[in-house]
Amino acid sequence: MTTISESSTAANSLQNSGLKGSSLQDSDLKNFDLKSYLKARQQLVETALDQTIAVVYPDTIYESMRYSLMAGGKRLRPILCLAACELVGGSTEAAMPTACALEMIHTMSLIHDDLPSMDNDDYRRGKLTNHKVYGEDVAILAGDGLLAYAFEYVAVNTKGVAADQVLKVVTCLARAVGAAGLVGGQVVDLASEGNPDTTLETLNFIHLHKTAALLEACVVSGGILGGASEATLEKLSGYAKDIGLAFQIVDDILDITATQQELGKSVGKDVDAQKATYPSLVGLQESRDRAQELITQAQARLNAFGETAKPLQAIADYIVARTY
Repeated sequence: MTTISESSTAANSLQNSGLKGSSLQDSDLKNFDLKSYLKARQQLVETALDQTIAVVYPDTIYESMRYSLMAGGKRLRPILCLAACELVGGSTEAAMPTACALEMIHTMSLIHDDLPSMDNDDYRRGKLTNHKVYGEDVAILAGDGLLAYAFEYVAVNTKGVAADQVLKVVTCLARAVGAAGLVGGQVVDLASEGNPDTTLETLNFIHLHKTAALLEACVVSGGILGGASEATLEKLSGYAKDIGLAFQIVDDILDITATQQELGKSVGKDVDAQKATYPSLVGLQESRDRAQELITQAQARLNAFGETAKPLQAIADYIVARTY
């Protein structure tokens, strides 16, 4: 389990989230144009995603899959995959099929998470959730379809990469989304609702499995596709676990500090469902401090890579500074 350094400096407040923007005293990183970087990569991902699924008979299931897949969003997961691949000398072309597959898997998790039997949400990314448009039955099947197609897409469309590396990527994705990852985290999350005795250790388990596991797969799979050594993959894995836990801590914070318009989904649901969150267990300020500590730790793991690490380090800052 990821640990949090007790000696890291606490963060100052940022508008809405209360989190500091840049945690490294590195002028090059502060001058890195992350906005332009994310916009350019997002456009590449959107174009690639749009070409992944055609609407054929039976139309309804493909329309439902596309409805949620093409509903916008930050596209952070595929961008992390691309950035990690480039960090170790790989190409965008080699990583793009996996990047698209990761967004399919993430979209599946959102469709299923929004179901009445799970988190029961009516809005996602500012739009009606899939089951509100297509019904619960089709929404479940759309998620299933996206999950299955993700693995097919990696296997069929990855070019110029050795077969054993592609197999490692498939294994990495499967582990992240199964009972050892996302599914396991979701189960513990559901079991913890309304339980006032939920501990910070249990909450960390939920966050590291339900959220961080897929983010780790994004970064590590990019490294694999780029031909990274085992030592480098370990560094990438540590970075991803840190930002993954920080990401969910920030989500916990935003659930009580942001508006529905800002988030594009219902707010205050964690409180209503009596879920354990970082703010409920340790308070808002300590939650902010812990998220910042994790980001500082994540960035430090990549210092040895120099300039090529700037995108991933800047994305780490973005995770704590975001307001949606």
